[in-house]
Amino acid sequence: MVLEPGKLWIRVIEQTKFALRTGALQSIPTDYEFIEQNGISFLVRTLSNLVRKDEAQKQDKITAIGNFNPFLPYEEDLFVADISETHLCLLNKFNVVDHHLLIITRAFEEQENWLNWRDFQAMWVTLAEIDGLAFYNGGKMAGASQKHKHLQLVPLPLTPQGVKLPIEKAIAATQFTGSIGRSPLFPFVHAIAQLDPNWVTSPDTAATATLKCYQNLLHAVGIETNDFKSDKQSSAYNLLATRQWMLVVPRSQESFKSISVNSLGFAGSLFVRNDEQMQILKSYGPMTVLQQVTSG
Repeated sequence: MVLEPGKLWIRVIEQTKFALRTGALQSIPTDYEFIEQNGISFLVRTLSNLVRKDEAQKQDKITAIGNFNPFLPYEEDLFVADISETHLCLLNKFNVVDHHLLIITRAFEEQENWLNWRDFQAMWVTLAEIDGLAFYNGGKMAGASQKHKHLQLVPLPLTPQGVKLPIEKAIAATQFTGSIGRSPLFPFVHAIAQLDPNWVTSPDTAATATLKCYQNLLHAVGIETNDFKSDKQSSAYNLLATRQWMLVVPRSQESFKSISVNSLGFAGSLFVRNDEQMQILKSYGPMTVLQQVTSG
């Protein structure tokens, strides 16, 4: 039974309260500060308690020989809704950002497969209900921690104060050549496309248009698709999307100086595990860290 339109946010709130009561949702408390570079104030969170998540990931590795998959079956207390015939929505068990959602394929698909029309349809179903940032960690080198294909969504604003998204200034500065844009504030290979906010009225129409944008962006950053003759991606990348724009960044490594970076880093939100990593980040600068983990 696919979720009735207009009910997703209600379900998110209801299930969050329930999952907190049962202990299924194990939010990670953080402290935060802003670090500025290139005129962008990066939100940097210190994850003060990662013991439970580290233990869970350790157990995942132990059981990996048995093809353990936390999404098949998924933890029922984290289930939010069926959002399409091919995708469902779960709460992120170890969330740092409130109401962090996972958009998961019902049947197993590899996280390192190309995104497809069905993935973008599911993305737009959620964006139609929640004004948020959708993102995809395309492969382990791009910050993916699970093999089962899943997009993610965090509601906006992402920052506890100020702008909705730390990179708003960089997006606003984008210069377009045809349908492909690049921001002079990003010192790394990337490509940006404009999306139509009115697409929220028709996820099917939006999926068709967004799939074309996605393919164009991959080509623009030099990722070889070979006309998608193979399901498996040719290299790692991060994808970020709001109702207004989509950004693709190719990746060359998962971390820099022990600081891991996923898609949220390119939204201007970084995470460190301790004071030592915070000092490294301050020494090099957040934008420099992003530049070091990208390709090209």
